[in-house]
Amino acid sequence: MSNTIKNRIEFENIYVAHYSRMKRFAQEYVIREEDAENIVQDVFLDLWEQNFLLLTHTNLFAYLFTTLKNRCIDFLRHKTIVQNTAQKLQDDYTKALQIKFQSLEAFDEQLFSESDIETVIQNAIESLPEKCREIFVLNKIEGKKQKTIAQELNISINTVENQMAIAYKKLKEILKDHIPLLIFLLA
Repeated sequence: MSNTIKNRIEFENIYVAHYSRMKRFAQEYVIREEDAENIVQDVFLDLWEQNFLLLTHTNLFAYLFTTLKNRCIDFLRHKTIVQNTAQKLQDDYTKALQIKFQSLEAFDEQLFSESDIETVIQNAIESLPEKCREIFVLNKIEGKKQKTIAQELNISINTVENQMAIAYKKLKEILKDHIPLLIFLLA
């Protein structure tokens, strides 16, 4: 019988003798059966790759237990980090939703207390420098594309983009107390 066949038979015997006990142990800690199976499979793969025949039977049990325990620890550490990150992202998202909700509620109260919301918008647009205002109105009010505006006014697209950036900055500053309105206006 060749060494390869002997190795395979020995490995199969070890696998059959220890697999179910190792799987139960792993599942006790990692909970999901599929995860436990994967961890145990990885331990046996490591055993195969480490030339398991060099281990004595006394050391084999210690090797399998220690490797399995360490794999479970690594798995749980990873899952804990993933869960903590997911929880942090969920918490951040929930906080953002609460802020947006409170902002909209507060804005509704402000909106109805303003004598004329159109006046607020018109005054904000009128406060822009002349060329900036003209480009902003053509783009956001009349819906013209920046390329068309550049051609109509005989200016470069870069100038149109720069003027729009100035308009956004100034309107953001002017309408800072009306953020939902600003978002609606600039969308």
